[in-house]
Amino acid sequence: MLVILGTLVVLAIVFGPSLWARSVLSWYGDERPYFPGTGGELARHLLDEAGLTEVDVEAADSGDHYDPIKKAVRLSRGNLEGRSLTAVVTAAHEVGHAIQDRDGYGPLKTRTRLIESTATIQRIGSAIIFGTMLISGVARAPGLALLGVTAGILTLAISVLIHLVTLPVEFDASFKRALPELDRGGYLPKTDLPGARRILRACAFTYVAASLANLLNLWRWIRYLR
Repeated sequence: MLVILGTLVVLAIVFGPSLWARSVLSWYGDERPYFPGTGGELARHLLDEAGLTEVDVEAADSGDHYDPIKKAVRLSRGNLEGRSLTAVVTAAHEVGHAIQDRDGYGPLKTRTRLIESTATIQRIGSAIIFGTMLISGVARAPGLALLGVTAGILTLAISVLIHLVTLPVEFDASFKRALPELDRGGYLPKTDLPGARRILRACAFTYVAASLANLLNLWRWIRYLR
């Protein structure tokens, strides 16, 4: 019974925030014809107001995000062309990241460097894991298998670190940049500000859930190594 309860708690922690975020985004996804522009148009306007005319606004292939390398705010087609509360709040959030980049916001710079190096580190880690497991099986050398597990733990640890650094980046872009700007500029009716806050909070908690999932996975590997 305790195992079942523990499993349910873990599943709720890992998947609950994502399901909640999808529900909130869907709830505020109805078109608002009275909005003066789309999410993409608001993003372009906010970027120009911030002096970031060199930052492009593009359609995203996978998820809304800001690319600090190519200097582009990328929005899903629905958020780029839509006039929903979800669309304009998401656009303002991604512009918040562009403003962080302009201001040299430390956690964003750290995250960018980590992400740039992660792909190479993960490839090396995967090669070490596969190679040591294969050799240890052929040579009957369990010590090599432990080396592979250690490489896996170090690779996971970098992923955990990225998620932990991501948390302050996301909260800052949402609540210190996007929401105050939407309020100060009068881009949303006052009655929509609580909804905007819920959207930003729901999205932020998906990153919290991802961080917890990575920590749980790292803990499982460490237990295996011990």
